[in-house]
Amino acid sequence: MLAQAAAALESRGEAELIIGLALQRPRAWLIAHDDARLEDPDVERIDALVRKRAAGIPFAHLSGAREFYGREFRVGPAVLIPRPETEHLVEWALALELPDNARVADVGTGSGCIILTLAAERPGWQCTGTDLSAEALAVAADNRARFKLEGVTLLQGDLLSPLDARTFDLIVSNPPYVAADDPHLEQGDVRFEPDIALTAGADGLALIRALIERSRHLLAPGGWLLIEHGYDQAEAVRELFCKNGYESVESKSDLAGIERVTGGKIRSTPP
Repeated sequence: MLAQAAAALESRGEAELIIGLALQRPRAWLIAHDDARLEDPDVERIDALVRKRAAGIPFAHLSGAREFYGREFRVGPAVLIPRPETEHLVEWALALELPDNARVADVGTGSGCIILTLAAERPGWQCTGTDLSAEALAVAADNRARFKLEGVTLLQGDLLSPLDARTFDLIVSNPPYVAADDPHLEQGDVRFEPDIALTAGADGLALIRALIERSRHLLAPGGWLLIEHGYDQAEAVRELFCKNGYESVESKSDLAGIERVTGGKIRSTPP
């Protein structure tokens, strides 16, 4: 069965994942029981999953989960699948010198992987996540309950609108940043992810511009804004931060050396 699945998927590793999912067994069990006889219902489940994966459906959608920062988050077609690059945004946020009771917002929270991770790692922080999509917020609420983080507030609305009249020590976001005509939208997992979580205007920077401009009015003195962006957008995003008066503007790279997160802070005291 493994050989057949590997041939269909052109990957033994993918085949092991699919069979493990179908049988609810870890990879080590599959290796130790390579010659185990499978019942017909097991074979049917494996065949069905192999066909779906071969058609391009993301493994995270088949399993309904994806690991992020050491925790398994529920995911589905309504949200962006958490990616390793976003963990660098979380690491930067956790490294900032913020008050023990810092007020933190995650704009476009999706599955909630960013804000719920921050809340779990810093229990004293007052955390809020926003999203335009009610379906995405339902996924985030499921994850909030899963990790017993009921203190995290989830609000529906466009970008920063649900946060008006509040101030924050930190705003984070992994917003849509792909240009609407980017050919990568026709490749890989993104074909099955919500367009609302991916694209942002002709150059992919429309929502990043809005976030940088509007966050100034919601950040407390010394407050930070951290934004994940595309592999080739760091210079343009830094320019937007500087143009809008942020200080300590810099970009941080992922493990491949690609600048993927840019941030800056509001002046601590008036000039």
